[in-house]
Amino acid sequence: MIKLEEAPAVLTRSRFALPRTALAGAALAAGLVSPAQAADTALNSANTAWILTASALVLMMTLPGLAMFYAGLVRAKNVLSVMMHCVVIACLSSVLWLACAYSFAFDEGSPFLGGFGKVFLLSMGRDSLTGSLPESVFFLFQMTFAIITPALIVGAFPERIRFAPVVLFSGLWLLLVYAPVTHWVWGGGWLMTRGIMDFAGGLVVHATAGASALVVAAMLGPRDGFPKELRPPHNPGLTMIGAGLLWVGWYGFNGGSALTADGAAGLAILSTHMSASVAGLVWMGLEWVRFGRPSMVGTVTGVVAGLATVTPASGFVGPLGGVILGMAGAVVCFFAVDFVKHRLKIDDTLDVFAVHGLGGILGTVLVAFLAHPALQGAGYGEGGTVSGQLVTQLIGVVAVVAWSAIVTAILVAGLRATIGLRASPDEIDEGLDLTYHGERSYTL
Repeated sequence: MIKLEEAPAVLTRSRFALPRTALAGAALAAGLVSPAQAADTALNSANTAWILTASALVLMMTLPGLAMFYAGLVRAKNVLSVMMHCVVIACLSSVLWLACAYSFAFDEGSPFLGGFGKVFLLSMGRDSLTGSLPESVFFLFQMTFAIITPALIVGAFPERIRFAPVVLFSGLWLLLVYAPVTHWVWGGGWLMTRGIMDFAGGLVVHATAGASALVVAAMLGPRDGFPKELRPPHNPGLTMIGAGLLWVGWYGFNGGSALTADGAAGLAILSTHMSASVAGLVWMGLEWVRFGRPSMVGTVTGVVAGLATVTPASGFVGPLGGVILGMAGAVVCFFAVDFVKHRLKIDDTLDVFAVHGLGGILGTVLVAFLAHPALQGAGYGEGGTVSGQLVTQLIGVVAVVAWSAIVTAILVAGLRATIGLRASPDEIDEGLDLTYHGERSYTL
């Protein structure tokens, strides 16, 4: 594992060199050191203030951003059920993160899973530090990632799933998929020691959620009338508002992952914004050519595809890298949406795999090329090469996708055999808002 004193060789091999005071936080975010190794850095008030702000931005991505984005895409009678899923997952993930998931992700342990030393944060003192941050602030920031990741999977199964299995699946998935993969990539695990580059969650967040969403959707089965007889989104305007909140929140998601209030955060935000902007334009253009007119839903979906694609690379690439990632993400995800629904015939209802999963995977692979200093990238570790980094990135993709898919299949099969997954035809016809929550989003 690379030690903190060795980090400058990795972090300063570009024009965007980091000052010494920022090295611990940025090295931790980049997967160069573990929280324990960076713990002797002095507290930095500016960094602390920024990460507190970033934590609020990332929570806003789920509540209300993701909830509104998804709710606008379903039928009016299922709006509250989607929002309820996001709210309950936020509450449940927060409790589990404190109870043990944070410990499994960031405590010292094996290469595959952390230990029990941080359960309920009982070992944390009031002055405990992680890098230049209070450990409580680092915990809080990482908790917002643990909230949004299982919430992303909600987009795979709206309008046809029972409420109880959503709650059980989300909690078990957080413990068995998200926490271990976080440890592999960011918590000192085996992918971190290999030098994997995942700045803000292309693997940890988007690949895990995307792969799992595809499995859940395939095993649950499609909505009635899929794909030709389905109604269009009931409120594209609500989806646009949700997408806007996601875009703003992504400043905290990617910029906050620098764990510093300096040029590293600024560069991550800049590359993120450029990727989103270019992807929105490219997706709009593709729709215009293919269907004769651009749509609001399509354009903001392109924006989200660009955001997902740049996430793993945001702190390692320059603005040009963000542009390239936005273009690539829009093109690949645009055609993947059609492929999943009409070729694979899987009703991944809100395109979690095609947009988030495939976008995160694509960015994870392309960062091996775009991190090159010739493209304003941050470079590689001592003796590192494009080909060597590409091999590491591919190993990470295969391992994370395989683990996510296998564990998800086991969880879904177990829940289907015990409490059941799919709502009854009568419940689906009535709408999940009234059936499971006794409320309507709109007074008819």
